[in-house]
Amino acid sequence: MSTLDRTVAPEIRQLDDFSIVCPERRMMRNGMPLFTIEAGSEDVVRFDLVIKSGQLQQEQPLQAVFTNRMLREGTRNLSSAEIAETLDYYGAWLDLSVSVDCSYVTLYSLSRYFSKTLEVVASMVMESVFPEKEFAVIRDIHKHQFMVNNQRVDVLSRKQLCRSLFGERHPLGRYAELDDYDRIGVESLKEYYRRFYRSGNCSAYLSGRVTPDTVRCVERLFGDAEWGERSFDFVLPQPVIITDTRKRVFVEKEDAMQSSVKMGGFTLDRKHPDYLKLRVLVTLFGGYFGSRLMSNIREDKGYTYGIGAGLVVYPGTGLLMISTETGNEYVEQVIKEVYHEMDRLREERVSDEELDMVRNYMLGDICRSYESPFSLSDAWIFIEASGLDYDFYDRSLAAVRDISSEDILSLSRKYFCKENLIEVVAGKKV
Repeated sequence: MSTLDRTVAPEIRQLDDFSIVCPERRMMRNGMPLFTIEAGSEDVVRFDLVIKSGQLQQEQPLQAVFTNRMLREGTRNLSSAEIAETLDYYGAWLDLSVSVDCSYVTLYSLSRYFSKTLEVVASMVMESVFPEKEFAVIRDIHKHQFMVNNQRVDVLSRKQLCRSLFGERHPLGRYAELDDYDRIGVESLKEYYRRFYRSGNCSAYLSGRVTPDTVRCVERLFGDAEWGERSFDFVLPQPVIITDTRKRVFVEKEDAMQSSVKMGGFTLDRKHPDYLKLRVLVTLFGGYFGSRLMSNIREDKGYTYGIGAGLVVYPGTGLLMISTETGNEYVEQVIKEVYHEMDRLREERVSDEELDMVRNYMLGDICRSYESPFSLSDAWIFIEASGLDYDFYDRSLAAVRDISSEDILSLSRKYFCKENLIEVVAGKKV
């Protein structure tokens, strides 16, 4: 019998092939698409309703998030207490969320009770009444959370960076202020609900222990007849980006123990041919614990507990963002070292050893990200919401596996432009 020699590290092998389960697509009778992913051995099923509207489609701040949040506060046939009690009784969990251009209703349910729990969700989506009393409570809770969060330097710097890049009138640069919580009303939510919450503007996903019965349940409750308003033809004017001309923007917070530093500029969207390889470069630069920024600014200099860089993608554009928190006295040194690491990548070829480390990290992350039926559902919802082709994940794998040190050097020189980055510092002046 052979014994394991724990003094020898296991061999690192490249991921040669990778594929994820594709959803089965069917069109229900009312024209609404249903995607099913049958995977997993547990007696659990997840249902996602994707509504194609989010923050970009709202006419005033908070309209999208409050409309979505109020779905669980009462319908024509169910009170908020009855909704909560029924879902709790059957062991279900409900999540309501909103992104830039989509809203989501997500239900996790035991398969044997799926018809009971989905009936509640269908009533929420199709028969919501937006009661004034419940809305006042929800608004006050969110208003309090806003006041608490608005004291955090990382929140202040993030908001200011987007304002500086997009402009305060652009939906991506316009954030809710305290007065907006008093301006928003139930009628505004009802208008948004009538406009976007309809079968012709939604798609549905089923994942987990999917059976013919669960599919028939979705078809019966969501796909048989058209639901929601049909007469709205709504087009918002195309927002104009007005970027701040200032290189450095400071947001003062006198009692801050440390400062939040965010640096950002426009870059590629996901459909650009260079995007997938640029993602590898940004990961090497600041996207994991062994990155250049972490190795220099945290491990070597000790200026921060953590620093990262990433690509944040919005419809039609994307941002390169660097983010950290540091002592007020170290702000200038941190920014200087960020630019130093950008210069190094523009001037020096990365070693094969470092590139292999990044490559293995990203390949492992790909495997971990799509190993459960619910993460598979997330993956394909992302594809739909982003308007990407189904070969996106195959191309992602190929980009990570095939990138070379010459590619890294070329991409750095092409897309790492220090002059295009805006620096935002939120904290106390020293």
